[in-house]
Amino acid sequence: MSAFSGTDGYAAEAPVLFRRYEARSFEEVHASILDLLPAGGRALDVGAGTGRDAGALARRGSAVTAAEPTSELRDGARRLHPEPEIEWLNDGLPDLAAAHALDTVFDVVLCTAVWMHLDAEERFAAMAAVAPLVEPGGLLSITLRRGPVPSGRRMFHVQSAETIAQAQAGGLRCVLDRDEPSIGEENRAVGVTWRRVAFRRGPS
Repeated sequence: MSAFSGTDGYAAEAPVLFRRYEARSFEEVHASILDLLPAGGRALDVGAGTGRDAGALARRGSAVTAAEPTSELRDGARRLHPEPEIEWLNDGLPDLAAAHALDTVFDVVLCTAVWMHLDAEERFAAMAAVAPLVEPGGLLSITLRRGPVPSGRRMFHVQSAETIAQAQAGGLRCVLDRDEPSIGEENRAVGVTWRRVAFRRGPS
């Protein structure tokens, strides 16, 4: 069993996921936070998958740390997105040990389509790991999945209120809490929607 929670099924489905994830642009997927993103700076993409978001952030001027625990995704993503501004880590939730070993903080931390893989205890630990990585004024974005669990996957329904409370305990303030439709046709067809919550470190 992997030390990283929720990776079941991703290695076997890697070829399909590359086609599916790369078919949607960063701007489509993250439309609701584009105005919140800084220009440049340091970015951490947790659960970087196929590298779509890491590549986009690099092209927007960020130095990117991409944490992806599934080697089939990480290795393919490195080939597909060879931007020198991206550093790839074999790392993931709930601990993010390799990211913490870098001894740095980030202007942007993305946790896109990963939080639902954590059970309640792991989510508590994950926020304790993620929150300190957000620098003052920095942005943390988390998406929460709503809908049926695909066969062979480990997922949990997560209320945004829980995530907000945990983030606030870690010194972050909520700047966005909203429902969002699925971008992908496959998810829309089975009724999957998303809740996005975003946070900043620092005073209002």
